[in-house]
Amino acid sequence: MKRSERAALIHERLAELYPETPIPLDHEDPFTLLIAVLLSAQCTDERVNRITPALFKRANTPKKMAKVPVTEIREIIKPCGLSPRKSKAISELSNIIIDQHAGQVPQTFEELEALPGVGHKTAGVVMAQAFGFPAFPVDTHIHRLAQRWGLTSGKNVKQTETDLKKVFAEEAWNQLHLRIIFYGREYCTARGCDGTVCELCQTCYPNRKSAKKTRKA
Repeated sequence: MKRSERAALIHERLAELYPETPIPLDHEDPFTLLIAVLLSAQCTDERVNRITPALFKRANTPKKMAKVPVTEIREIIKPCGLSPRKSKAISELSNIIIDQHAGQVPQTFEELEALPGVGHKTAGVVMAQAFGFPAFPVDTHIHRLAQRWGLTSGKNVKQTETDLKKVFAEEAWNQLHLRIIFYGREYCTARGCDGTVCELCQTCYPNRKSAKKTRKA
């Protein structure tokens, strides 16, 4: 089976399994989505969703967040992990959004990635889910599955993103990145599937007998 054929099969099956693609992180607007995505680094979405109500009750705009002491932000978000770094980034980016972007979350990759604590993946999620810009944010779930499905050689997330953008139509990117995450969490987990167990792995590679070794992101 060619890569393009695997991609078409995967696209069709994921659309059947997940016709709706709700954003896993609870948020109210681009700013709260940005903060939630930042907090999700090395933390589950479920835990982030348990933490953000208290944080956003305290401050849900850049102006309000900039007034909250970093120590207070850190205490609220501590269960998410990496709280010293994340709290500092949240405070600093809030001030930058006020000073340089008139209090509005910027709508370009370049400006988003210039914010403290915001990498390419975080910027991609915000661009795709807050602003509807075609993007294909690649996290560890997507990176792992793309390798198992033979859609990329997977040296790093940057290469995986490039490869996925080549095999899937641009208008499908925003939904697909969520659908792959949903599938990875439900059927093709890091421990539950080794490239030979789940439906899509078996369909893409019916003759694969041994575990598929994947490169870390």
